[in-house]
Amino acid sequence: MRFLFLALSAVILTACGQVDYDKAPTGTFTGSLFVMWIGEGGRSGDGSFVFVPNPRDPLQFVRAEGHGSVSRIQPEMIYTDGGSIPRAAQLFNGFAPWGYAPAYMIHDWLFVARHCLTDETPTKAEETISAMAFQESAEIIAEAIKTLIDSGKVQQNDIAPRVISGTVAGPISYAKWEAKGACAANRVSEADKAAAEAAIPGSSKAQLSRMGRVAGDGTVVPVKPAELVATLTF
Repeated sequence: MRFLFLALSAVILTACGQVDYDKAPTGTFTGSLFVMWIGEGGRSGDGSFVFVPNPRDPLQFVRAEGHGSVSRIQPEMIYTDGGSIPRAAQLFNGFAPWGYAPAYMIHDWLFVARHCLTDETPTKAEETISAMAFQESAEIIAEAIKTLIDSGKVQQNDIAPRVISGTVAGPISYAKWEAKGACAANRVSEADKAAAEAAIPGSSKAQLSRMGRVAGDGTVVPVKPAELVATLTF
């Protein structure tokens, strides 16, 4: 097992960009988010999940003062598979796909925002990162993971944060950052959004969603609430 881990790390690191995790500043997480299951997935059998910011106290990541093009990141609802960690790597401490979930949400939403900016269909929230370069997106996940560790939300790990931070700065991530025509596929569908909103505890939207959603042809479609899997609060 040790040999497998070392071999896997070597393969990942050969494709890494330049992010110095040790020099990454820590920021602050505030608010809360929900992880929800909205239905069966593809052939992998993992199911379809969404990250849902708490509408009463949405997740935010506040970066170190004077650092980067954006000081405060508040992601919107997005589809997620947690961290895109290879299954072989998930056997090792620190590489669980949900281990650094808030950091993954921040990072993944930056890519959704970039795609929609590229396709010229951004939301107001997505417009806030218009000046962000790819390198900064990789630095942000390093900052977010270090913040989770330093605040005691997750355990200290000497390897996983550095490997993950380096990997997201690599050529595969860069190609995804530069992708065109990807915005529409990234958007949470109206049906899935309604299912997620119907599962938010105490939300006024939840009450409305349970009554049904109005489809494009004007008909009312019953809504089956998503399943609340986890709540993360800061």
